[in-house]
Amino acid sequence: MTPKRIAILGFGQRGSMFADLARQREGLAQVVAVADPSAQRRESAARAYNLPAAAVFADWRDFTAQKRAVDAVVIATQDRDHVAPAVACLEAGYDLLLEKPMSVTLADCQSIAAAHARSGRLLAVCHSLRYQRGFRMVRDLLRAGRIGRIISVDLTERVGVHHYTHSYVRGNWANSETSSCMLLAKSCHDIDYITFLVDQPCVRISSVGSLSYFHQAHAPAGATPRCTDGCPHERTCTFSALRNYVYTDRTLWPAAVCSDDHSLEAHLRAVQTGPYGRCVWQADNNVVDHQNVQMEFAEGVTAQFNMIAYTQTGGRRLRVYGTTGELEFDESTIVIRPFNSYDREVVEFGREAGSHGGGDARMFIDWLHALHTRDESLLVSNTAASLASHRLVFAAEAARQSGTVLDLNQWGV
Repeated sequence: MTPKRIAILGFGQRGSMFADLARQREGLAQVVAVADPSAQRRESAARAYNLPAAAVFADWRDFTAQKRAVDAVVIATQDRDHVAPAVACLEAGYDLLLEKPMSVTLADCQSIAAAHARSGRLLAVCHSLRYQRGFRMVRDLLRAGRIGRIISVDLTERVGVHHYTHSYVRGNWANSETSSCMLLAKSCHDIDYITFLVDQPCVRISSVGSLSYFHQAHAPAGATPRCTDGCPHERTCTFSALRNYVYTDRTLWPAAVCSDDHSLEAHLRAVQTGPYGRCVWQADNNVVDHQNVQMEFAEGVTAQFNMIAYTQTGGRRLRVYGTTGELEFDESTIVIRPFNSYDREVVEFGREAGSHGGGDARMFIDWLHALHTRDESLLVSNTAASLASHRLVFAAEAARQSGTVLDLNQWGV
């Protein structure tokens, strides 16, 4: 079979990861074009994928303005920059793989869905939990009736305090005015997965949460706006930018995000002048550091989602309660406890390598097979499912801000 020609719009951490996945499956796909505003990233992509100058763009608009030259497009731009390239690429006749979130407003998500419906093309959204082996196994066990009828779901996302301060205090997703709310940026995966498990319309939703710690009121006495400004706490601070981004392995996440050039000098300049050098108590962040969402579904199933930044490491913990048993899952082990005995069944499979526990690779492979076969059923995270779960995220955030319980039959569009 002829490999599909793929363009990557946004060659950051996620875009470059998808490009590498394509290279590992050269019989299915070939990266033939890249767009990114960073000259260094463009040069890196051109070298890695042997791209001619005419196939490397500083702006996605330059890519879409040319004569159709590829089969499909991966959109991995920043969250607020999803809707315009997505609609333009669909209108140009390209199949799409769209990074989550679809976009940062419900109206923009609906615009993408409408453009997709008009285009007749294939579109998958990167809800990788649907593809991760353990999470899929949980769903299959529940579908097989192993704990009877689902009564309630309890899912906790442990973000990890270092991930939180990197991405949501200093990083691209720190401020809802320039990015999006925390629930959308980090946890639309989780809300989507809950809907994947329950498979019923959500009818009511509420939410509480706030930014409790990483703001000016908790800055240590004498702390400077930057870690490099002679802060008296820098040597002992858990969140020292010098320790976390400069005097460490600069090629690994999260330090690697600080600068495209991984020399000590480049990283030092980055923390002296860029966002990752800011004191974590004196940045411009405003997204919540803990949030709880409560959902009620059409047939009486309830679900609770809890996002918490204050954990040593990241990971998710899931509990599902049914009429004949209960199930626990911690991303490496599934435990089923039936009610007709005090026995338990343990399924251990370990954590898989790769981003999102191998979910990204599976999702990408399914998308590539769908491109070749034109079988839309291979796209488990399709537009309709993603739009429905995004609507819940926007509703939950509206409920948090208003302090109300929303009736989803009457809220929004």
